[in-house]
Amino acid sequence: MKHGKKYNESLKTIELSKLYEADEAIGLVLDSAKAKFDETIEIHVRLGVDPKQADQQVRGVIVLPNGTGKNVRVLALAKGAKADEAKEAGADFVGAEDMVQKIQTENWFDYDVIITTPDMMGLVGRIGKVLGPKGLMPNPKSGTVTMDIAKAIKDAKAGKVEYRLDKNAIIHCIIGKKSFGKDKVKENYDALMDAIIKAKPASAKGLYIKSVSVASTMGPGVKIAAKN
Repeated sequence: MKHGKKYNESLKTIELSKLYEADEAIGLVLDSAKAKFDETIEIHVRLGVDPKQADQQVRGVIVLPNGTGKNVRVLALAKGAKADEAKEAGADFVGAEDMVQKIQTENWFDYDVIITTPDMMGLVGRIGKVLGPKGLMPNPKSGTVTMDIAKAIKDAKAGKVEYRLDKNAIIHCIIGKKSFGKDKVKENYDALMDAIIKAKPASAKGLYIKSVSVASTMGPGVKIAAKN
């Protein structure tokens, strides 16, 4: 893959084979984020588990101390008093059958997360095939199917992220923006890594955290000395 001039310049400041301390690695990533927009900072964690085994899944949610820097658009699927709660909590869109129909007929996806109440899941199931591939299907495990819809909406707006394994046993997650500065990104990094370590499955054998790296949207990745 061919990279631009700024990427190649940043690459000169990083030793690709070196394992850096988290503080230094995050500093290097922020220094290498030279795009004209506010680049997103991401973490990639490879775990020593088998994602094909049900008892070795690693998944959870956390509200990052400093948020993600992203304006999260929330669609709340609810009725009656719960719909009123959703509006008061700051949901961008609130509805029920009307919203489901809009998704079905207009292929509408102008939102980042769907939060709903358990009684609405029969209705949501009608659009599961279109929501699933986009990672938008509400799920109790991610806190997006709940009776406390107001708290779920506020958490989503505050910077709640879901971490979960992909098929290669890697967790990819946003931990902030370049504009946050090193201290805030490091705080988010520490909170997420603590959550991942605490989520270690009892059946996991051997080295749990195999590798960690951080990178900006347009910059090179920097490897971090993993702590198990």
